[in-house]
Amino acid sequence: MLGSKLLNKFMNSKTFMIKLITGIGNPGSKYVATRHNAGFWFIDQLAKEVNVKLHDNRRFHGAYIKASLDGKEVYLLKPNTFMNQSGLSVTALAQFFEILPQSILVVHDELDLMPGITKLKLGGSSGGHNGLKNIAEYLSTWQYWRLRIGIGHPRDIIQKSKLTHSKLDVINFVLKKPSLEEKKIIDTAINKSLALIPLIIRGELDRARAMMK
Repeated sequence: MLGSKLLNKFMNSKTFMIKLITGIGNPGSKYVATRHNAGFWFIDQLAKEVNVKLHDNRRFHGAYIKASLDGKEVYLLKPNTFMNQSGLSVTALAQFFEILPQSILVVHDELDLMPGITKLKLGGSSGGHNGLKNIAEYLSTWQYWRLRIGIGHPRDIIQKSKLTHSKLDVINFVLKKPSLEEKKIIDTAINKSLALIPLIIRGELDRARAMMK
């Protein structure tokens, strides 16, 4: 859990900048190309653009690097825990470097957005995303930023065929690879979001959010 001293500092803070960008997903070659790893895709592309390489760190339960983005130091992180334990990694790094929840951006796959759509959001519920829920549990707050990368929902396909969907359908959907066409659309959306990184890390998140509409 994030310490009470740091949480009090968070509650009293009126201004902030993003100091940690973490993409969440599942580790291992089995999952690398699956929809649930859209957050990892974002971090990989961001690291490539700024010419840095993330390095494994046992303390942080993941791979990370301190990068210079738009002249500001920002930590990039990919947890090596499974999705449902993402909070262990995110909180370990945040505590060590005294990063407030409101200065954390979590990049994740979003079922409720179609491929090609990305949105920024502060706080709110998990929407059934166990990675987000676990991060909130470890941070003791929902007040962290999310970049939601649309991957679509199986109901969009099932409704067309007049069938019903279940929780199992959703699990199978996120743990499968998107079609080549879908992947191209998602990658394009990721690249458009990356162009807004300078605004995001300066704390101009409302402006960046408006530009995503």
